Amino acid sequence: MTNAPIYEIDPEAFWKDPYPDLKQLRANAPVAFVPQLGAVLITRRDDIFANEKKIDIFSSTQPDGLMTRLMGQNMMRKDGDAHMAERKAIFPTVSPKTVKNVWKAQFIEMTKATLDDLHPKRQADMVLDIAKRISGDALRVMTGLTNMTWQEMDRTSQGMIDGCANYAGDPEIEAHCHDCTASIDSHIAARRPDLQANPDASLLSVQMQAGLSDEQISANIKLAISGGQNEPRDVIAGAIWALLTHPDQLALVQAGQANWMDVFEEYARWMSPIGMSPREIAKPYELHGVSLAPGDRAFFMFGSGNRDERTFERPDQFDMTQDHGPSIAFGAGPHFCAGAWAARTLIADVALPMIFERLTNLRLAGDVPFGGWAFRGPLSMPVAWDI
Repeated sequence: MTNAPIYEIDPEAFWKDPYPDLKQLRANAPVAFVPQLGAVLITRRDDIFANEKKIDIFSSTQPDGLMTRLMGQNMMRKDGDAHMAERKAIFPTVSPKTVKNVWKAQFIEMTKATLDDLHPKRQADMVLDIAKRISGDALRVMTGLTNMTWQEMDRTSQGMIDGCANYAGDPEIEAHCHDCTASIDSHIAARRPDLQANPDASLLSVQMQAGLSDEQISANIKLAISGGQNEPRDVIAGAIWALLTHPDQLALVQAGQANWMDVFEEYARWMSPIGMSPREIAKPYELHGVSLAPGDRAFFMFGSGNRDERTFERPDQFDMTQDHGPSIAFGAGPHFCAGAWAARTLIADVALPMIFERLTNLRLAGDVPFGGWAFRGPLSMPVAWDI
């Protein structure tokens, strides 16, 4: 059992805004045990960057972890050769070449369809009506589950996210998560015959072609849906909110002094859509005088590391003029997000420029609440525009 200092949080307040607590932890207890989360939080950027690579100590293999129990043992919950074998198997789906040559044109077509449908209405919810649909449609084609609606893609993604963050053990949340994973499995089963006869570049198809087991295929598609839906959804909507509430930053883009990729990278640093990645301590280790013992649970707090005062000039500000290069929004070790290139293309190359071009005089039309610390983003975002 760890001897880490204890830091108490108010779970509700931490969910609404974790940054004040994370700032206190970085300053006074960079390795601390939080009873309400049942884990040791590692909060400084350089500590996360260095230690995430030490897979012999900070193990991703967590057979009793929430993600493994609810979604199966996907490649994120494997280390070493087992992880790399599955990462290699899915690479044909997420490689820069496939994203450019196969998926980007479909991203453009789907985004155009969404904006064409909504444009005459002159108002919508950026999260619920636009970003959710763009993200869901992209995942439908990339996973191969074209028999699933974008609404069901989002529902199942959110259900799994809620399940994996259900550290309080709420039985209703767990039951809903099981319902969502069952839905995904049924859609996988229905698509298999066609992809067996007509293989393509989708995640389901390339895993079948690589000979992965049914369990591996199912777990990795659930992983892709759990992260590949909420993160683009939250970054599309969140980055638009950031630009609309920081007109000086939007002016930089409009003047050509910053580009859409700068928007994406700085927003992902500032409001990390993936705020945490869990690990299990595999052997005794000491960090900042804190002893960690085998079996202890540790959280790499990406959202905290991305606001570390030791690394970033203005960590609490959305400011594209500062260096966001040290950001760890996609991770820092062998588990660096496999879908990073697809996310950058969908959001920075397609969604953001198309939304601002199509929705003239885009503006906020109400309050925009945010929530989450393991996964963070806007919950709703009413907007309006001119015809």
